[in-house]
Amino acid sequence: MTTIVSNDARTAAPHVGLRNRAETAHLRVTTPRVVLSEWVKFASLRSSWITILAALAVIIGFGALAAAVASGDVQSARPGGDPGMAGLDPTSLSLAGAQLAQIIVGILGVLAVSGEYSSGMIRATLAAVPRRLPVLWGKVVVIGVVGLVVAVPAAFGAFFLGQSILGAGANAALSDDGVLREVLGTGVYLAAIGLLGLALGALLRHAAGAIGALFVLLLLAPNLLGLLLPDSWEPHVLPYLPSNAGSSFTSLVPPDGMLSAGTGAAVLAAWLVVLLGAAAVLLKRRDA
Repeated sequence: MTTIVSNDARTAAPHVGLRNRAETAHLRVTTPRVVLSEWVKFASLRSSWITILAALAVIIGFGALAAAVASGDVQSARPGGDPGMAGLDPTSLSLAGAQLAQIIVGILGVLAVSGEYSSGMIRATLAAVPRRLPVLWGKVVVIGVVGLVVAVPAAFGAFFLGQSILGAGANAALSDDGVLREVLGTGVYLAAIGLLGLALGALLRHAAGAIGALFVLLLLAPNLLGLLLPDSWEPHVLPYLPSNAGSSFTSLVPPDGMLSAGTGAAVLAAWLVVLLGAAAVLLKRRDA
């Protein structure tokens, strides 16, 4: 039996296909839409905002507290004062809260991934984005931008508040050598730690394990390895840990034996590339 298709039907068929494609275009998975969905998930969680507020309070509050406690010592470092206090760095005092805030910002990155795995929501996410990697890159964009938007202004706020507490004659100015790099570098370093937490969360998929790894990597490893490693190994290991690499560009003068500011920033970036790259490979290969 032969079916006869009219010329009108053959002519209308392409138009029907075009119309269907136009109607479903808004359903396609694109990178901007994945980023937007990751932002919606992040912003809809109360824990995200609580963690951000905690980081802000620590960065600014602890910096102000450190400046207030040490203000008398800094004042004595002026000409005619106690020469033993001359080594105090007013900028570092006002940014003292960053040492604790790095753990809080890192936890923010961990929770952006581990929360989905613990709730099982990751299965729905990966079903909606079958290629998977855009999900990871979307989280990287959200956590990276949020980290910069939160940490950089907080670092500047802590600096200005701390210098006002220290008072004229004992404070520092952004125009002083290395001060702008130290303040801006602190904000960038905290944002990078947020991405480090994200990478650990994606690798381990468990909040407690990732937070523990973050704590060890940033706080315990520099001290423990300094005690356990032979002296000949220390210059080849300790400067390349993430926190020590960060201190090279978040300090007015890099500590003895540490990397230069540019090299430290490159080493920290390499940590992020390696860990996020490993997370991307495992995301493609492992089951949700």
